[in-house]
Amino acid sequence: MLYAHSSRAGDYESWEPLVTHLLAVAELAQRFATPFGFGMAGRALGLLHDVGKMAEAYQLYIKGQGPSPDHSTAGAVIACDRYGKTWGPLLAGGIAGHHAGLADGDGVQGELTPLKSRLERFKGDKRWPEGVEPPPAELVRKSLKHLDSGFRRSLLGRMLFSCLIDADRLATEAFYAHLNQQQVQRGCDSDVAMLRDRLAEHLEGLSARARADVTADPALGPVNALRARVLDHVLSQAEQEPGLFSLTVPTGGGKTLVSLAFALNHAVRWGKRRVIYVIPFTSIVEQTADVFRKALGDDDAVLEHHSGFDPARDWQDARDKDAEGRDGGTKARLAAENWDRPLVVTTAVQFFESLFSNRPGKCRKLHNIAGSVIILDEAQTLPQPLLRPCLKLIDALARDFGCTLVLCTATQPAVSSSKLFADGLDGVRELAPDPVGLYRELKRVRVEMLPGRPDMATLVDAMRTEPQCLTIVNSRRHAADLYTALKTATDDEPRLLTTALCADHRRAVLADIREDLANRRPVRVVATSLVEAGVDISFPLVMRALAGLDSVAQAAGRCNRHGELGTEGGRVLLFDPTEEEGHGPPADLKVFAQTAAQVLSRTDDPLGLDAIRAYFQELYWKKGLSGALDRHNILKMLHDRADTLLFPYETVSRLFRLIDDTQAPVIVPYKPAAAKIAGLVRDLSFVSSPSAIARQLQPYLVQVPIRARKRLLETKAAEPVRPDLYGDQFVLLTNNDLYDAKAGLRWDDPTYRDIGSGFM
Repeated sequence: MLYAHSSRAGDYESWEPLVTHLLAVAELAQRFATPFGFGMAGRALGLLHDVGKMAEAYQLYIKGQGPSPDHSTAGAVIACDRYGKTWGPLLAGGIAGHHAGLADGDGVQGELTPLKSRLERFKGDKRWPEGVEPPPAELVRKSLKHLDSGFRRSLLGRMLFSCLIDADRLATEAFYAHLNQQQVQRGCDSDVAMLRDRLAEHLEGLSARARADVTADPALGPVNALRARVLDHVLSQAEQEPGLFSLTVPTGGGKTLVSLAFALNHAVRWGKRRVIYVIPFTSIVEQTADVFRKALGDDDAVLEHHSGFDPARDWQDARDKDAEGRDGGTKARLAAENWDRPLVVTTAVQFFESLFSNRPGKCRKLHNIAGSVIILDEAQTLPQPLLRPCLKLIDALARDFGCTLVLCTATQPAVSSSKLFADGLDGVRELAPDPVGLYRELKRVRVEMLPGRPDMATLVDAMRTEPQCLTIVNSRRHAADLYTALKTATDDEPRLLTTALCADHRRAVLADIREDLANRRPVRVVATSLVEAGVDISFPLVMRALAGLDSVAQAAGRCNRHGELGTEGGRVLLFDPTEEEGHGPPADLKVFAQTAAQVLSRTDDPLGLDAIRAYFQELYWKKGLSGALDRHNILKMLHDRADTLLFPYETVSRLFRLIDDTQAPVIVPYKPAAAKIAGLVRDLSFVSSPSAIARQLQPYLVQVPIRARKRLLETKAAEPVRPDLYGDQFVLLTNNDLYDAKAGLRWDDPTYRDIGSGFM
């Protein structure tokens, strides 16, 4: 008998036969690949991925009688022999990399041995077990002619790899769950049709409350009527055939729930499996996920996935070249998400980097993107240095994988194909009724510019002129400094909103702010850009540190948001902060601020659609001509290997980074939830898969610079939770004095102790 997985008890009768495992993985991989037309290729992957375990060396290893041998290359060689060198590499790459990751097809760079070298060096057995017959070549080798570019073909290879990874992990998880008499929690009871109906009920309730608000305050009537008109029009477009759409609605027009309503109705109409809501910033993910949970009345149906909760951490993949282990159980314990929920809310970083990744943990979920409705919220934030690869990806998801994508924004970027921008998107259909007219109807603010480079004292004086004021700056440091200065200069307690506060803490602060605004009490708030989307608050005065024109428009959306002060009754005051105090825009934002300043100098209406168009032309079209929109020439790398299919997967994964990996999460002791947090941390020691607990810990995480977290660990101000199981995935702050009830986590001095706390 040949075995795939063993039991720690050493009882051969409880071990999993190799044939059983191969057939189980093949069935799942075939099912996963069928929605995008390559079910038989998926089946071939499943049947061949572990045939190398037939080798005597592996069977001795699984019994604890020898070292771990290579068991992945044998199936890769068979795939090339059986399905041809002009098609087989798409299968061979996934089989060879189903533990360590997709390697480059050829070349000499990278941590992983290139696929071509592995295939050429293989001298082992090319048998497959009795009872396992890979599909005939004519069933698998579906023509690739319709995939007319290296980019599209490489994406297919990554999608097939995803099918294999998820199938292998789920089959292994099921075996060990049965062996240990454990329940496996996957998926949920809700589907897109149920969520559509719940959202319809919620929207009707909102409409009834809006009518009541208008009765109490007639000034709200025009805005509420416009939002209702936008919703009705957008819903009427859900019948349109799947593909590419834009939704251009000014801030305050209700686009968050409108876009979700379109997505769910369109998904039901066209048989799409899920809705994926992609948001640029982690903080806004948390806020938007909360809005959706409330609207849908279903916590389990909404999966929130971002860097604060990313159980498929690359350190596991990178550290363990064979993530399976002798008994196979390590693979089952890796708690990767596969996005098996009807509504996924995630970040642009998580979404785009996963689709360009080579790591098993990150690629596992990709096949579940096929056949989805994808909302790209704040689409104007697509990263400039990687814009061309991102647009090619958007196009390929729509053309090859049955996705509908909606570019949703108040300031639509110039990404349509044109003479100046040949790499733009074709066939994008607008969902909103008359964007130009909507802008005119929703214009509620006047924009002014503070002269010169105002210092901290000038900003404080400007905030003191209005009892209700919001100031948005570009960094946590600037926010903390301005908050401290404002606190000493006013009698009223100001509020601070930054990502130094955990999500649950931010929710509480926002609730207090809304209550103060509703009761017309003085409330002055200092915040970072996290308040610029998905936060329904309205101030008469909003001050904004100079940034991109799209950010200025988002800030303006927090001013006179509901038209309660009449047309242009709100005031937005822009300022260019001093560099000397370290409060200028971060390096990655300078180009946006500089471009905005150029446009502002020659327009009377900085938020008008003409100004927005001019801003993005400056950013995208001119940069496109210089080649700056594909900084690493990723598209050329893939184009050059379109015929051989030996794609540089590892190189592309390393180069495609929306942002550098400079942040890491820390679990903080937010006092109102102290008992819950302690219980969750304690439970981490008693579970084999931490997904559910990690999800519950999300509201109590703060992202800090990696160096800062390292310093917290070195000074014992923080400690890893069960590093033997999870490495540094879970780090708990143990010096509770570092978490301030008003300002959140401070990490500049990890040894700080509050004298009043009783610690010395």
